[in-house]
Amino acid sequence: MAKNVVQFQKGLSEAAFRSQYGTEEQCRAALFSWRWPRGFVCPKCGGTHSVVLRTRPIHQCSTCRHQVSLIAGTIFHSTKLRLTTWFAAIYHITQSKNGLSSLELARRLGVSHYTAWKIQHKLMQVMLERDQDKPLAGERIEVDDAYIGGERSGGKRGRGSAGKTPFVAAVETTAEGKPVRVKFSRVANFRRVSIKGWAVRHLRPAGPVYSDGLNAFRGIADAGYCHRPIVTGSGKKAVRTPAFKWANTLLGNLKTSLAGTFHAIRDKHVPRYLAQFQYRFNRRYDLAAMIPRLGWAAVRTPPMPYRLLKLAEVYW
Repeated sequence: MAKNVVQFQKGLSEAAFRSQYGTEEQCRAALFSWRWPRGFVCPKCGGTHSVVLRTRPIHQCSTCRHQVSLIAGTIFHSTKLRLTTWFAAIYHITQSKNGLSSLELARRLGVSHYTAWKIQHKLMQVMLERDQDKPLAGERIEVDDAYIGGERSGGKRGRGSAGKTPFVAAVETTAEGKPVRVKFSRVANFRRVSIKGWAVRHLRPAGPVYSDGLNAFRGIADAGYCHRPIVTGSGKKAVRTPAFKWANTLLGNLKTSLAGTFHAIRDKHVPRYLAQFQYRFNRRYDLAAMIPRLGWAAVRTPPMPYRLLKLAEVYW
């Protein structure tokens, strides 16, 4: 059997990580290159020259004298933590196969659980915002309905039971059926109108979209796309249907990852947890490059203070 090049890739060792991002100066240099890849640009006047203040790491525009820090207006805005702590969090979250719980992240960073939770959710927010406006557009797309959560005491069983969060799993594949990208999207419910709205936002297929016989997926055709429903029945037969090989495989991997890593997931934060798995899978071919890619996205993500971080995410 051929070796799985994704599973056995080296990634970035801790020693290599420390050699690149082990000091505050190295982290500042990396942030500068991500925020201003072509050199400093003043957000006020557009000037391209600046000086760094001696007393603190603030860039002052040589033209209008406007002062701006590296982290202003980014996901790191107003942080009191050292940049090395943030970079270590990026390293552990991106290089871990199944992600990390905030409790485990706290142990690795040497910070409180409260601080680790905020770091984790801010970085997951970066992942969510980075991928949410990238529709799937492959030769074929597999979609399936799924849920996170389970039956509550005294609640009904099956679809729509209390405590379950519905989401759509969609996998873009090549014409030969090899997976390219995945998208997990929480939805309000599995009704035709909801799936139509989801399809309009998240699909741009170049070929057919395959789903099971769930009536709600007719919303894909309502959105103007080629929809090919396949009635699969239930049980093992449905799981083994070739047309949904990768949708079923990735759903299984997702649920195993979440169940084995996180102690509890609140419904309002489900989109971020889905986005973390999605982000890593869609960039699975180069683990080492995931660190600068996430850093680049982080400096382009608006600030997310705690009062907003703890609120429910909208359906996306």
